[in-house]
Amino acid sequence: MPYLAAVGPSDDLAQAGEERLAGEESVRGAVRSERRKEILRQRREELGLSQEDVAARLRISVRAYGNWERGLVKEWTDRKLLALAEALEMSERQCFWLFRVMVDRDPPPTWRAAEESRLPEDPAQRDYLCDYAALMEAVPYPSFLVDHRWDVALTNSAFDRLFQTVRPHPTALPDDNFLRFVLFHPDAAAVLEDHEPAWCVPLLAQFATALAASPDDEGLRSIRQEVARDPFMEAAYRYGVPHWLTTHGSEAAEQDGAVRSVRHPDPRWGLVRCRMVAESSRMLEGMGLTRVTLILSAPQGLPAGPVHGGAGIENRPQGRLRAVPPLGE
Repeated sequence: MPYLAAVGPSDDLAQAGEERLAGEESVRGAVRSERRKEILRQRREELGLSQEDVAARLRISVRAYGNWERGLVKEWTDRKLLALAEALEMSERQCFWLFRVMVDRDPPPTWRAAEESRLPEDPAQRDYLCDYAALMEAVPYPSFLVDHRWDVALTNSAFDRLFQTVRPHPTALPDDNFLRFVLFHPDAAAVLEDHEPAWCVPLLAQFATALAASPDDEGLRSIRQEVARDPFMEAAYRYGVPHWLTTHGSEAAEQDGAVRSVRHPDPRWGLVRCRMVAESSRMLEGMGLTRVTLILSAPQGLPAGPVHGGAGIENRPQGRLRAVPPLGE
């Protein structure tokens, strides 16, 4: 009996088995797709939120969120899923379930750090951050809250406008992790002038100090691994930072008081000098947060016009410095 004839029935059985498995996989895929749609809709309805409410929390259009809820998403990135978990007020367990249903894996190791800073469990801290957001929004300069991992907890509208032309990125958006943005986003150099010497190296120096202080921090270790995978950044970290610190001193790596330049998308401003002011309060320190504000210097001859809300920076009354005599005089 010819060999092919002898194995024919077995081949038929194998083919039938493959077709059955493919059919089962197709059914499972359809069920999984429906679960993906239901998980978002059900959680939204549990919270009593409309699609408009969730879209506003995500800062995307209602149509875009409607596509998310219908499963019309090209790729479920970590950033999208983490934003959904935050907007839908999911617990840690619910967030892990969301990732398992959507992409069949666990959230990234930095999730807990970002969640702790963005959604404090303490009601007093939550209320404080809500009021602090109003304070930051009243400031005409780009301002943001950041933790020791450079995870961004809060930004104001001026910050969002400064980085409005930055394209989407899965891990390195300026309002997600500012250090990752500076080091890894392809658009960073378009906004941050003298990108490598003025921004990358000083932040790498700060990062090295933070990693030395917390060598077991998963968020910092994740950034270190990403630096190691980038030959340019690895060389800057290993050789550029030590040389830079020897030349400029460790104080040059401090954020507070540093003078740098940014390129504002508003053509009236263009390339503008900015001074970084880093500060904290008792409540912010308790949450491990620092506020960083970029004080932009209005270019000479800038025409009057709004930069933040109604009054522009150039139209605001200048604060007066008053000499305060030492105590005892």
